[in-house]
Amino acid sequence: MIASWSEGIARALRATAMSPALLVHGSSGKVAALPPDVIAMPALLPAVAYSVNVEHADADEQATITELVKVFTDMAQVVANHEGHAHRAVHAKGHALLRGRFRVLEGLSPELSQGLFAAPGEYDALVRLSSPPAEQLPDTVSTPRAMAVKIMDVPGARVEGGDEQHSQDFLMVNGPAFNTPGIRGFLRSAKLLAATTERMPRTKQVLSATLRGTEAALEAVGGQSATLKALGGEPQHHPLGETFFTQVPFRYGAYIAKFSWVPVSPALKALTGEPLESAPDTQREAVAAFFAQPGAVAEWELRVQLCRDLEKMPIEDASVVWPEEISPYLPVGRLLVEAQASWSADAESSEDQLAFAPWHALAAHRPLGNLNRARRVVMAAVREFRSTFNPCPLHGPTSG
Repeated sequence: MIASWSEGIARALRATAMSPALLVHGSSGKVAALPPDVIAMPALLPAVAYSVNVEHADADEQATITELVKVFTDMAQVVANHEGHAHRAVHAKGHALLRGRFRVLEGLSPELSQGLFAAPGEYDALVRLSSPPAEQLPDTVSTPRAMAVKIMDVPGARVEGGDEQHSQDFLMVNGPAFNTPGIRGFLRSAKLLAATTERMPRTKQVLSATLRGTEAALEAVGGQSATLKALGGEPQHHPLGETFFTQVPFRYGAYIAKFSWVPVSPALKALTGEPLESAPDTQREAVAAFFAQPGAVAEWELRVQLCRDLEKMPIEDASVVWPEEISPYLPVGRLLVEAQASWSADAESSEDQLAFAPWHALAAHRPLGNLNRARRVVMAAVREFRSTFNPCPLHGPTSG
C-alpha cells in the first residue's frame, strides 16, 4: 500500500516538474494579468456552438466505465462493511448542509441568457460542503474541498439519464482542472484509492502532513499538483474562502461552458487562504463557527466560462485549464446563505438521504465529455448501493 501511494506521489512530482502550463498559469491556474501598456486584450472570439459532434467516445469507453463501476461499488462495500453504513463513494465526509437562495442576474447578454439563465429568477438552494475520499477520514488527512449546490424547483426540459426531475445541480471542487485527462487515468487513480481505503489511517495522516509541505513548496515557486492534493496534500485552508470549479464542461444552451463559484461577500473573501489547525473535524467546526455568528452572510457568484476555441478548450480532456485570456469567467448568478446551524445532530442523516449529481440537470445544461458520461453510470450505481445497504431510499429535497 505504501508503494502505491509512493508511485502516485512520484508521478505527481514528475508531472509538475515538466508541466509548461505552470510557467504560464502559476498556482491559481490563471494567466497573470499584464499591464495595459504591455499587451492589449484582443476582442473575444464568438462562443462555439453546441452540437453532438463536440463529444468523441473512445472505442474502449464502455469497458472502462464498467471497470469504474466495479471499483467504486467495491470501495463503497469495503467502507460499508467497515463502518456499518454505506457512504458516498467519493466526497463521503460532509462538513455542512446549508439552505440558501440562488438568484439569476438581470441584464445578461444573449450569449449568457441560456437555459436556467434565460430569464431573471430566484430559487431555493441546498449547499453541501465536503471532501474526499470514500471513507470518513479525519481532516488531518487534508484532501481537496468540494461544494455541491442543488437549485430546486427548476422548470424546463430535463436531460435524459437523470433521476431527479426538478433540480439543477452544480458539483465543484477547489481546482480548475482534473488531475488526469479522462477516464483511463481516472480508473488508475481510483484503483490506487481503492487499494488504501480503510487501511493505514495513521500512515495517511503522516503522509498528508508531508505532502502538504511538498505542495506548499511547489506553490511557493508558482506551481501546484492536483495529484498531490488528492493524495492528502491539500493546504489546510478555510473551505469558505475557496473558489470552486466544475473542471469538466457542460452544455450551456446553444453553447458550451464550465462553471465556477467565487466568494464575493467580504466575510468570505477574508477567509481566502485562511489557515486552519490540523484537527479531526477542523472544516466542519470552522464552517459551523462562521454561520453561528449573528448576521452571518455568505455570498458566492456563479460564473460561466464559455468555450471559444475547441483546440485550446477541449471537451474530452479535463486536465486542460481553459485559458481565461481567450474566455474569461463571466457572472450569471448569486448564491446567498445566511446564519444557520450548518451541522446538527441529524444533519448526517439528512444529507444521507440526498443525492447531488451533475446529471440532475436541464437538457440545456447536459454534462459533456467522457468523465461526465462515466459519472452518470458510476454515481447511479453507488446511489443504488447506498439505498440498498443502509436501507434508506434516496429522495429529492423539498423547498423551504
